[in-house]
Amino acid sequence: MKIKVDVIGDVHGCYNTLCQLFEKLGYQKQKKIFVHPDGRIPIFLGDITDRGPESMKVIQLVYALVHIHQVAAYVPGNHCNKLYRYFLGNNVKIQHGLETTVAEFKALSPDVQHTIRTQFMELYEQADLYLQLPKVNAIIAHAGIKESLIGKKDKKTETFVLYGDITGKFDEAGKPIRRDWAKHYHGADWIVYGHTPVLEPRFINQTVNIDTGCVFGNALTAFRLPEESIVSVPSSLPFVPEKFRSFPNH
Repeated sequence: MKIKVDVIGDVHGCYNTLCQLFEKLGYQKQKKIFVHPDGRIPIFLGDITDRGPESMKVIQLVYALVHIHQVAAYVPGNHCNKLYRYFLGNNVKIQHGLETTVAEFKALSPDVQHTIRTQFMELYEQADLYLQLPKVNAIIAHAGIKESLIGKKDKKTETFVLYGDITGKFDEAGKPIRRDWAKHYHGADWIVYGHTPVLEPRFINQTVNIDTGCVFGNALTAFRLPEESIVSVPSSLPFVPEKFRSFPNH
């Protein structure tokens, strides 16, 4: 059976914009979730929380879609990993966006806190590190994946799909310096990823970065397969131009 998917870029707590994107993609709201009349499957590309205004609502919606109704899929991002470690009780630094999620979480009643913590941990623990979707010739990974790692699930692969091709070095602004792995990709499958905010979806070889920086005031983007089409909705948040990465033309 043919499947049709809508891969959704980094939501980062932008619940209202996510709802607008679902509507633009043709989904209909039913019992607090979104369902497509043609049975399309939304796939969340990780980093569903942090920085944005409504991370709790996004967790509840994604959990309902993926686990309760089983009409969506999700792979984790680095922000998801950090929130998971926070919920485990690990000593993580409450910064780089996690502080907004923690503040929102702590404002809830203990009962609701317990529910959301349980939902998120189940979502994270049961998620594949990345998804291989042969029916649409695609691999879905939060920060991408290079060819030599496809099929692997070891620690090196986990670091790559969560953080990208990191060098361990930092630029003057303190941002991690990452190699441009996509420029060296020569596979036949699409690799759909996010993690690094770009002003427009970045197509290079058979890869596309769809993190168009919704939480930084640009847009929330979906990549539809097998159509290979882009659908975006504008963000309602203030635009923060310094958060976007530009790549040299190849």
